[in-house]
Amino acid sequence: MPSLLGALDAKESECRARVAELRKRIADISEAVSQAEAELSRLQITRETVKQVLADGPVATRDASVSVGSGPVDAAVALLAAEAAGDVTVISPDYQRIIALFATSGSAWRCKDVCVELGLQTGACHVEGMRSKLKRLVERGILAETAPGLFRVDGRESGW
Repeated sequence: MPSLLGALDAKESECRARVAELRKRIADISEAVSQAEAELSRLQITRETVKQVLADGPVATRDASVSVGSGPVDAAVALLAAEAAGDVTVISPDYQRIIALFATSGSAWRCKDVCVELGLQTGACHVEGMRSKLKRLVERGILAETAPGLFRVDGRESGW
């Protein structure tokens, strides 16, 4: 009968190994579910925040040269419209940083000041590159050039 006990031991070892492997897979899946739930929670909070910002309406700004209707609401609506239209330029990370700067400050900015605020170099080629980006946003109706070289949020020109 020693062979029967040996066979039983071998089967038991195989079963323990399968149980250990399944428990490891369960732990991996549980971790993946936890990460997905955390991401879902962040997305839901973001959606609620955006809805609240849009529902609050236009915000007053600290800069008298900027009208009351510009700011986070116009920028958020402009980004949503650009995304819906499939405008990959405007929804790229570089442009989102620029639009976020304008939306959160509510101020009018000059190209060099935008470069400084975003931590970019302020050499002539960098400032001209920023000017090109800001002009592109003006063409799309997201920013407005209120004076030569002075830009602010203004999605209202495109009906946003």
